Amino acid sequence: MSINNNIESQMRKGVLEFCILSILGDDQAYASDIIKQLKDAKLIVVEGTLYPLLTRMKNSGLLSYHWEESTQGPPRKYYSITKDGQKFHKQLSETWENMVSSVNTITNKNSDNV
Repeated sequence: MSINNNIESQMRKGVLEFCILSILGDDQAYASDIIKQLKDAKLIVVEGTLYPLLTRMKNSGLLSYHWEESTQGPPRKYYSITKDGQKFHKQLSETWENMVSSVNTITNKNSDNV
């Protein structure tokens, strides 16, 4: 793996939790729906990456889940954000906006000097 791919991978991992909370902010979702939204946003994630993260977030009290019967196979586990998850998402959102602003200030300043 090249250095650029490794950097991109590390940055992507750092924002997945924030993105998952954002996806679940409006409605519950099935894991494959979460994967599809992440892939559509070019944050390619495989089930082997997502499920441990969802479990960790559930165990931390950020997410909850319930089972629903499916007409197309076994019951499905649907995830939703908890009150604690909503509070944490709000904090992450504020932190993200501050970081983006700071990074843009520095990178735009430096690109003007090039």
